[in-house]
Amino acid sequence: MTGVVDQVAGIGHNQPDPYEMEKKNQKWERWAKKRTFVRALEGTYSHLYKTLVEEPRVYSSSDLPWKGGPQMFGKSVISPQATSIIQSIESHIEAYAPKTAGQKHGHLNSAVFYVLKGHGHDVHDGRRIEWKAGDVMLVENGCVHQHFNDSTTEECIHLVFKAKPLFLFMHLLLQKMVEWPPDLDPELGPYSPPKDL
Repeated sequence: MTGVVDQVAGIGHNQPDPYEMEKKNQKWERWAKKRTFVRALEGTYSHLYKTLVEEPRVYSSSDLPWKGGPQMFGKSVISPQATSIIQSIESHIEAYAPKTAGQKHGHLNSAVFYVLKGHGHDVHDGRRIEWKAGDVMLVENGCVHQHFNDSTTEECIHLVFKAKPLFLFMHLLLQKMVEWPPDLDPELGPYSPPKDL
């Protein structure tokens, strides 16, 4: 098993053609760099406990940079890569420019979306689902889905929670990109996500 962890998955195994990804989607760090999905849990009980209780309990999303673009941005708030306090869930924020959509994709883990701002719809395995600010939306396990901002003038913002690290730990790894996020719409011009979030 030596070296297996460092091997890169082949095309069709949770990773698109790396050359195509590099050319078209270099702006999306989360799809282009090696990430920590589950950390090693090692040490003594007393050391692990001390480390855990010393971790902060509040994480300000305004301290974290937005990544992505040009029409959709995201920021990872809590994940095994970003914090030591949690291993089983991750949380991130997504911001969509007016009249845009996110990537069409699927994954084995479910997800919970709290709509902070805006209105739009999702398509889950071909079924259209409307949503607006204040709604909580569920993406079921194994569903191919895509998020759409239906406003022609306002951004939409989602707070997302997933048990993705737990699924990955159990080797439920399948993630598949069907369509990448759209490029800049010349009619809309550049979009910048909110600075106060």
